[in-house]
Amino acid sequence: MLVLVAAVVLVWFLVSLFQPFAGRGHGRVRLTIPQGAGAGEIGTIPQRDHVISSVFFFKLAAVIDGDRGRLRAGPYVMRLDMSYSAALDQLVAGPNIQSANLTIIPGRSRRQVQAQLAADGVRGSYLRATIRSPLLDPTRYGAPRSTPTLEGFLWPDTYSLRKPVKLGRLVADQLRRFKLEFRRVRLGYARSKHLTPYDVLTIASLITEEAMRRGDLYRAASVIYNRLRLHMQLGLDSTVAYATGNYGTLTARDLSSSSPWNTTNHFGLPPTPIDSPGLDAIQAAAHPARTGYLYFINRVCGNGALRFTASYSQFLQWSAEWNAAVATAARHHGSAEFCTGGRP
Repeated sequence: MLVLVAAVVLVWFLVSLFQPFAGRGHGRVRLTIPQGAGAGEIGTIPQRDHVISSVFFFKLAAVIDGDRGRLRAGPYVMRLDMSYSAALDQLVAGPNIQSANLTIIPGRSRRQVQAQLAADGVRGSYLRATIRSPLLDPTRYGAPRSTPTLEGFLWPDTYSLRKPVKLGRLVADQLRRFKLEFRRVRLGYARSKHLTPYDVLTIASLITEEAMRRGDLYRAASVIYNRLRLHMQLGLDSTVAYATGNYGTLTARDLSSSSPWNTTNHFGLPPTPIDSPGLDAIQAAAHPARTGYLYFINRVCGNGALRFTASYSQFLQWSAEWNAAVATAARHHGSAEFCTGGRP
């Protein structure tokens, strides 16, 4: 009896895996495989859209066929109820829809992405499309119910989208990618400091703007943690730029903005992230370096490197050096640009 049961189970398993009676499917469904997704993550998308019936057997078939690392991201038209081998053949062959590649750079705000898309000829309002979505609820990450937009959740990457580009599809792909990537972040340390996942995302957006080098991200995050702990204003020019929309040289009027995003005259974190950070910045925001630093500033001619200190007098001295270098460059070259990388 046991042998018979084992034989029946084996036959069921082999039929379920190789699907000898399955055809190439019927009907049509459009779907997009996001960049960076693994075989298991890729399998959940056609299963959700009823292209295949089981992620487990899909992954197993991909391993047996040697296709696990060959599946390609992009937009597809696929059939319903396809066999695993037919679905794999199509995903290895690559996208079968005429597509456009859009690259969203880490550190871009919704407003900046809107300008980029308009310049690329994409129609519609990205700002309106990113107010809210049924695909992601910010409150699940600790955001207040009054959170006005999806700022910070819109994952930066290159997306292959069917032409003409639909903003709803771009936003959906960004949000799905965010959820996949954010699961990789361990939040235990941040929670021990009474910070929510949304707070971590906000800190990541700040250090994305402030630190150009990956090695500086962790120390920049430590400065923010230390200032929050000591109830100091963060005093970050990047938040003033977000508040005013002026990403150039800030004016006295900009710095005195009453916007709650202006951390030079408001305490605590800004109400929302100020851009879409990448995974490096999020990891740094969740696991900052353990330092006593309270200040940082660009190193003169440091190619974007930052200087860190716990001393206010040291910070003032470095600030004077930086301002003098900017003034000298402006006199000699008619602009505040000098050396390479970094900014005041």
